[in-house]
Amino acid sequence: MQPIRGLHHVTAISGPAQENLDFYAGVLGMRLVKKSVNQDDPGTYHLFYADAEGHPGSDLTFFPWAQLAPSRDGHGLSTEVSLAVPPGSLGFWAGRLQRYGVRVGNAEVRFGEHVLPMMDPHGLRVALVESASSLGRPFTPWESSPVPVEQQIRGLESARMSEAKLDQTTTFLESAMGFRHIGTENGWLRYGLGEGTSGQYVDVRELPAARRGAWGTGSIHHIAWRVDDDAHEAEVRQSVASAGAHPTGVIDRFWFKSVYFREPGGVLFELATDGPGFAVDEDPAHLGETLVLPPWLEADRAAIEAAVPKLTAPAHL
Repeated sequence: MQPIRGLHHVTAISGPAQENLDFYAGVLGMRLVKKSVNQDDPGTYHLFYADAEGHPGSDLTFFPWAQLAPSRDGHGLSTEVSLAVPPGSLGFWAGRLQRYGVRVGNAEVRFGEHVLPMMDPHGLRVALVESASSLGRPFTPWESSPVPVEQQIRGLESARMSEAKLDQTTTFLESAMGFRHIGTENGWLRYGLGEGTSGQYVDVRELPAARRGAWGTGSIHHIAWRVDDDAHEAEVRQSVASAGAHPTGVIDRFWFKSVYFREPGGVLFELATDGPGFAVDEDPAHLGETLVLPPWLEADRAAIEAAVPKLTAPAHL
C-alpha cells in the first residue's frame, strides 16, 4: 500500500460562526480559505482555516452547530488538535493570547517540543507546538494576517485521541493504515506516518475507566488523512475494510474526495484526496470571501443564504 501522507484536515464543532471566525482568523490569524456549508446539513456553515493557499495538512475546519450541548469528555474521541508554529514564537503567542483573554494553560514540553495549550471560545482544546520540522513543509504565509509572517501558524501539527482499549486502535493504525510507534511519554503513545514529523503523527492514550465521550460544541468531529488521488484512496479504503472497519463509499466533496470510517475505538476518520483543491472554484487571491457551494447545491442557494447567519471579517486585531 502506498503510504498515507499525513493529516489532511481536522474538523471540529463550534458555537456561533461569527465568534469562531473572530477567533481563528482574527486572534490566531489563519486565513479563511473556504466559506461553504456542511454538505449533509446545508443550513450550517463549513468554515475552513489554513495557510494562504490552503495546502493539504494546513486546514482546521468547523461546523458551527451552536445549538448543541458542550462535548462530553471520555474515550472514543479526539480530544485536542495541535497547530505548528515556528521555533521561538511561543513568547509572542502567550502575550497575544493573554491580550485577547484566551484561556491558556501552562507551557509544557512534549516529546522534546515546547507546547502552549489553550482553549478556544467554545471549549475546543488547541495546542500551539514550536515545531522545527514544520519549517520543511509547504507553507504560504498570509500577507493580510494580523499575525506577523515570522510567527504565523504553519499548519496542523497533530491530534490527540483517548481510547478505552489502546491495543485495538494501535494495531489498526499499524496494520491497516501504515503507522508506526515512534515514542511513549506520560501515558501518551505517538504513532507516525513517513518520517513522523510535523503533520504526520497522532498521540493516543488509554482511559479504561472513563465513560464514552460524546460530540458537542468544543469537540473534534473527525480527523482526515491525506491520500494522493482516487487510486490511492481506493487502496487505503480496501486496507481499512480488510482490517474490519466499515468505510463509506467515495463521497465527492468537490474540493477533494472523501471516505469515512471509525477506527476500532470509535474516533471518526476520513481519507481525503489532495486535489483538486480550494482554487478550483475561486481566485486564489479571494479565497473565503464569498459563500461557495458545490454545483449540486447551487439550486438551493437562496434558501441556504437565508438559513446561515451573515458573517463579517474580523476587525484587524
